[in-house]
Amino acid sequence: MQSNVRPQGDSRESAICSNLVLNWPLTTGHCPMDRIAALNDVLTQNPNDTFARYGLAMEYSKQGDLDRSLAEFSILLKASPDYTPGYFMAAQTLARADRIADAKTMLTDGIASARRTGNLHAQGEMEAMLSELG
Repeated sequence: MQSNVRPQGDSRESAICSNLVLNWPLTTGHCPMDRIAALNDVLTQNPNDTFARYGLAMEYSKQGDLDRSLAEFSILLKASPDYTPGYFMAAQTLARADRIADAKTMLTDGIASARRTGNLHAQGEMEAMLSELG
C-alpha cells in the first residue's frame, strides 16, 4: 500500500503547511497541529477574525477535542452572532458530545440567525437537524 504522506523535508509539503490559511483547501490531511498553530497565530494578531476562529473550532472538532471546539464556537458566535454556519457546526459538535438539549438550543438560535441574514439553505439544514433530534 502506497502512502500519500510526504516526507517532512518535502518542499511542497513545507509550502503547503507554511501557507495554511491562504491555501486552506490544500491542507486537508496535512500538518493538523501546524494548522492549529497557524490559526492561533492569526487570532493572536486579530482575535475577531471570523474565518480563523471558525477554522480553529472545526480543526478541534475534527481532532475530537470537542470541548475546545465548543469553546471556539462560543467565542465566534459571541463576537459574530450572525455567522450562521457557526451555529450549525456548533450544534453538530454538541450532538457528537451527546449534549442534545444544548444542540437543540444552538439550532434554534442558528435558525433565528439564518432568518435574520436570509440564509434559507442554512435555515433548512438546521430545521432538518432539529427535527431529527426530536
